Amino acid sequence: MKLIQILPVIILLPLLGIKTSVSQVNYEMVVAQDGSGDYRTIQDAVDAAKAFPDKRITIFVKNGIYHEKVKIHSWNNKLSLIGEDVEKTIISSNDYFNKVGRGRNSTFFTYALLVEADDFYAENLTVENTAGPVGQAVALHVEGNRCVFKNCRLLGNQDTLYVAGENSRMYFSGCYIEGTTDFIFGAATVFFGQCTIHSKSDSYITAASTFPVQPFGFVFRKCRLTAEPGVAKVFLGRPWREFAKTVFLKCELGGHILPEGWHNWDKPGAEKTTFYAEFQNSGEGSNPGKRVAWSKQLAKKEAKKYTPKNVLGNWVNEWVTPQ
Repeated sequence: MKLIQILPVIILLPLLGIKTSVSQVNYEMVVAQDGSGDYRTIQDAVDAAKAFPDKRITIFVKNGIYHEKVKIHSWNNKLSLIGEDVEKTIISSNDYFNKVGRGRNSTFFTYALLVEADDFYAENLTVENTAGPVGQAVALHVEGNRCVFKNCRLLGNQDTLYVAGENSRMYFSGCYIEGTTDFIFGAATVFFGQCTIHSKSDSYITAASTFPVQPFGFVFRKCRLTAEPGVAKVFLGRPWREFAKTVFLKCELGGHILPEGWHNWDKPGAEKTTFYAEFQNSGEGSNPGKRVAWSKQLAKKEAKKYTPKNVLGNWVNEWVTPQ
């Protein structure tokens, strides 16, 4: 009888305006180092966000250099990080392979920003690894699916951008990405639209490790490939794994791109399994007639399938910058 009498009171508490243990969800938060926002660090704001929210949560980040290793956990899906100014809102770390000292897999612990969640969105942010030319040092590490980066700067040297996951799909629009060796690498399916890809040394731009079952790997469309003064011997890519897929379409290639274009990473067998292709590139580095024989120049009909929608799926439509 006592239980029957108590239950109606518990049910009526919210109706009477009495606070319960369920906290209010904040769908918009502000991070500011001077204390004028809701949080002083980006990670504190991420950790305060509701897990598996019913709608998008947006964290606005005011200008400042945030010396953090930020992790967007898998339960922080539908999360947006929006910077105040792309050149002044900076996530910065300086970890590198030997500093981390975690054995053969140390590279994957060197990130400044790690995204494990699906449906992540970033805009107007700089993500940098300031370790310098000391080996593998990741700035941005992304494993989530349906992730979008717009007007972001990714700064580093070797291994600047790691895009992982057999079934992960990502869209980079209007971004600036710089590095030295293999500075865009991984197994994800990624579309780069109207980005600037800047080489800081004679080396390799991409190192895809595409899974055999995936129809696409890295797709660059209407991107600009630039380089530091004196850099003159850069390959478009080499295969981290044997089924690497990388395509450059209607890109402007600077004179730093070698005539042969592609490298087999000293794995002759990979020449039969990789898919390296180009379509209507321009600039001093285009040289379609001098590319390695095992790469491909696409016909117009073949090139038509390399759209954001075909490469990534219908989900990308709301984010696409006109191509």
